[in-house]
Amino acid sequence: MKLKIKLAGGLMAVSAICAVSAFAGTLPDHQEFEATLQVPFRASGVRPVTLQFAYPGATSGTPIAWEIDLLGRDGSVLRSWKGHSTVSNSTTQARVLWNGLDSHGAPIPSGYVTVRMRAIALDNSVAARLGTGFTTNALELARTRAPDAIEEQSYDVLVGNVAPAAMPTFHALPRHRSTTSVPTLQAQSLTAGSLPYTVYYGNLHSQTNHSDGGGDVATCTHSSSPQSGAFGPADAYQYAANHGLDILVTSEHNHMYDGSTGTNSSASPTTAHNLYQSGLQAASTFNAAHPNFLAIYGMEWGVISNGGHLNIFNSPSLLEWEYNGSNQLIGDIYTAKSDYAALYAQMKAHGWVGQFNHPASTGQFLINGVPLGYSADGDQVMVLAEVLNSSAFSHNVTETETSRSTYETAFNKLLENGYHVAPSSDQDNHCANWGASFSNRTGVLIPDASALSMTSFIDALRARRVFATEDKSAQIVLTANGHVMGERFSNAGPLTLTVNYASSTGHTVQRVQLFEGVPGSGGTVATTSETATTTVTPTVGDHFYYAKITQDDGLRLWSAPLWVTESSVGGDTTPPTVSASESGSAGTITLSASASDNVGVSKVEFYVDNVLKATDTTAPYQASLDSTTLADGSHSLTARAYDVAGNIGSSTAVSFSIANSTGGTTTELIQNGGFESGTTPWTQTSGVITSSSSEPAHGGSRKAWLDGYGSNHTDYARQQIVVPASAGKVTLDFFMHIDTAETTRTTAYDTMKAQVITASGSYVTLGIWSNLDAASGYVEHALDLSPYAGQTIQVNFYGVEDVSNQTSFVVDDVSVKAQ
Repeated sequence: MKLKIKLAGGLMAVSAICAVSAFAGTLPDHQEFEATLQVPFRASGVRPVTLQFAYPGATSGTPIAWEIDLLGRDGSVLRSWKGHSTVSNSTTQARVLWNGLDSHGAPIPSGYVTVRMRAIALDNSVAARLGTGFTTNALELARTRAPDAIEEQSYDVLVGNVAPAAMPTFHALPRHRSTTSVPTLQAQSLTAGSLPYTVYYGNLHSQTNHSDGGGDVATCTHSSSPQSGAFGPADAYQYAANHGLDILVTSEHNHMYDGSTGTNSSASPTTAHNLYQSGLQAASTFNAAHPNFLAIYGMEWGVISNGGHLNIFNSPSLLEWEYNGSNQLIGDIYTAKSDYAALYAQMKAHGWVGQFNHPASTGQFLINGVPLGYSADGDQVMVLAEVLNSSAFSHNVTETETSRSTYETAFNKLLENGYHVAPSSDQDNHCANWGASFSNRTGVLIPDASALSMTSFIDALRARRVFATEDKSAQIVLTANGHVMGERFSNAGPLTLTVNYASSTGHTVQRVQLFEGVPGSGGTVATTSETATTTVTPTVGDHFYYAKITQDDGLRLWSAPLWVTESSVGGDTTPPTVSASESGSAGTITLSASASDNVGVSKVEFYVDNVLKATDTTAPYQASLDSTTLADGSHSLTARAYDVAGNIGSSTAVSFSIANSTGGTTTELIQNGGFESGTTPWTQTSGVITSSSSEPAHGGSRKAWLDGYGSNHTDYARQQIVVPASAGKVTLDFFMHIDTAETTRTTAYDTMKAQVITASGSYVTLGIWSNLDAASGYVEHALDLSPYAGQTIQVNFYGVEDVSNQTSFVVDDVSVKAQ
């Protein structure tokens, strides 16, 4: 049954009590209750307020209680409606027709009004917590007894006539894929080219048939059974690229690689591992063939109920908590279910970064019982939080999906709890419409001098140079005293914040909101201004600021925050002193600066030939630059140092030369590849590099002996190298001997990976071997490192051994040759 409820002029058309006819039990992920709100931003007469309810796994007839409040600017309730409905086999809808009057029958004055919807589904679990299965007073009871069961959505609408916000002039940042220059839009506060970034638009959250996505849009209305969908990662990347996206992340549910939404006791760890690795390979293969697109294969970790979903963008290994009937982990690395503090610590140790997915403000991401709980590790690795998503089960392919959910309350709580996160907006596609359900995107700012790559993407996320938008043709950039959104900096005295906007389709700004809060306070985010340019003098201490724009069509954009530490220093007019230097003439060159100030240096900028190339906010002030981005010959380097009062000091120009090699020679990049000189310059776990006679070396007496203990153990040996940018071919070559006490011929219990660790901390697996590859002698292996030309990387040998039966991985005569 599909029940539609209409109310007009405040007259209730249905009764307020609904007896319980059936209940839903505990349900797996993506079977939860969902409520969305749709209301026109502008209206000249009666304005419909539409609620949509979906509960895929619930019993038909489960009661739903809902309420709608109209809130004034001060949070006061101007008018309310209450009603009830029941879950049906499809989407249930309720509708209120608002005639523009308040609860007293008076017209609401011109301005902005918040429409807030709250709803709750009275399934078995919720009814038990409330002590009732009736809808009357259900929401009131839930506020104290089951706050995490309440679905809340809000949207600000325009009432009457309000003048559009005045905007500063801003030249749009260049967009990836654009073949023509973007015209000047709105007014200008930044000279063209003063921000050296290109905007890349992506969808950072979606699924394929590697978990519960990839359903054919002709029949897809919900998540698929794991691995049953029609389309996989390669299909998703091609679809997104064809649809005009620059980036697509397929983020598969980490606990579904066993082919089950529960735990499959007969699941094979090898099958799960191979499926995850095949996804990484699919992304790598697609990127090699499509250099203007970035395909990313990641994972969505966790469960929604009593947990919280988050994306991990750059893990080369599958994280799991489930074991099969033989007590084997159905993944690569064990992570305890819903233990977020431990997960964040592990992410930090491996250099992984993540995103809070559709976060709820209560009941999720608990640390010490606190929702959205703060940890220092989590603050380092969690770089994004979704603020708006389109429906995860939409089969819309024309970007007109009306069911969308916002998570602004949770985003604000994360900031107030101390997290440094930027906003994102994704589609969580489970049907095969990756990026096509709506026009929302996540905008990523990558330096003009950097190509689109996993490294530049992760670097941008770590810098929080990200914005969220409902309009893929628009961009928002918040700046303050020469700093760009995402930055953390010190300030003394006035702070001028500027909200910049551009649209390539002619849209304009109706409303600007600038929000302010105190990180770590657990307080409340407040509106500090509704103008595009605002000058404030913050109180002494830490603050964050972010901006929100509402366009003329009601679509919204959110900027990344700026984090400001205000000092009490005043009257400082002395600029910093700064000097610059450069080292290297080919490959990765280093730009360095020495800066000092009587109060403190806030940042140093590096300019090559008067073009900003890099910024560093902490000493020692350095930046790396690919020499191939510069022409051969002489160049000029200048450094500019800023202090907390906004004073700027410039260095004397330093000349340097670039001589990019044309090739023809071979260079050995590995030092001490035969280990005969001991451990230098290798980094190892204790005892890996050894002269023990128990395992012979390939040459000489020393080698790297990984594992061989017959118990849970992990070893590594790694060395950092700089791969010349001019290299056309780079080859990693090594000899490896594997012996094992394992007797199986079908199961890989112990593994060794040859990996690259990128400058951004990503682990990229080039090859993997196991006890199944055991042989009597050494075998030579060659792997291609050519994609890493111009990068500083680590070559990493990584061995993992399980609980019994030793496997030894013995590596010797390692070489990396660049030609």
